[in-house]
Amino acid sequence: MTSFVLAFAATLLERILGYPRPVLNAVGHPVMWMGKLIEVLEKRANNPALSNLRRRRNGFVMLTILLATTAFVSLLIVWTLRDIPFGWAAQIFLASTLIAQKELGQAVKAVADGLRENLTQGRHAVSHIVGRDPDQLDEDGVARAAVESLAENTSDGIIAPIFYLVLFGLPGVALYKAINTADSMVGHKNEQFLDFGFASAKLDDLANFIPARLTAAIFALTARFTPGMDGEAAWRSARRDAKLHRSPNAGWPEAAMAGALNIKLGGARDYDGKTLDLATMGEGKDFIEALDIDRALKLYGLSLTLTLAVLFVLALIFG
Repeated sequence: MTSFVLAFAATLLERILGYPRPVLNAVGHPVMWMGKLIEVLEKRANNPALSNLRRRRNGFVMLTILLATTAFVSLLIVWTLRDIPFGWAAQIFLASTLIAQKELGQAVKAVADGLRENLTQGRHAVSHIVGRDPDQLDEDGVARAAVESLAENTSDGIIAPIFYLVLFGLPGVALYKAINTADSMVGHKNEQFLDFGFASAKLDDLANFIPARLTAAIFALTARFTPGMDGEAAWRSARRDAKLHRSPNAGWPEAAMAGALNIKLGGARDYDGKTLDLATMGEGKDFIEALDIDRALKLYGLSLTLTLAVLFVLALIFG
């Protein structure tokens, strides 16, 4: 089974089924296992009493252990499944667990549905997908947070995993998820993680460089053929405004989505009681609402369909 066939089958399976709840309840999720290892290593190696240089070195060692463990386990699984009847099916399922189409779409839809009920419900729903202070968000802030999270996580949670699955098979997507999980847990620019998470944050930036730009291109191409959306504005916003984002990668899918939907994203938001005055992306309307989340979800769904169609063609050609 080629990596193209594996990527197409895993993406299709996850889009239909997601991650089965009985499996989650029984054994957890691969990202949870990675997170547990990171947590154990971080507690042992990120001692505030250590020098900044020592903590930075320990963070590099932690990341090396995580990646080595992930590579060993994933390669062992691939090697074992080759000699087992229907091992290809198990490999497809395992790869599908590292893609997050269904879960992301459901989480963002819950924000739109909650916001239509009342602001409190919207804040509660958005608190599950963003790190900013939900109690400080008005209707526009909740909707903006949901759309931004959808755009960024389309890259981190879907396009990037598929990209590395196509390139390197199951070990490739597993290693990417390990890098991304490490960044989400320790790659923060605060006193606790600034040095310890340095290596994780930098490697995540590198790993997401191509997928982030690819996601922006997918949004722009999809919007070009979707009534009511603007593909040219999407690509123009991505090229012009992505560099304004504090992340070297997240600005690409966010700016592209802003342009496609004719809205503005970014701007001021609160984290841990502190207000960050960030640049805006896009040149459309300032106030967004639940209806705009619906439109973002439409662009998201059509973009995933386009991605799946491309994977199908590649699987036919190279399978």
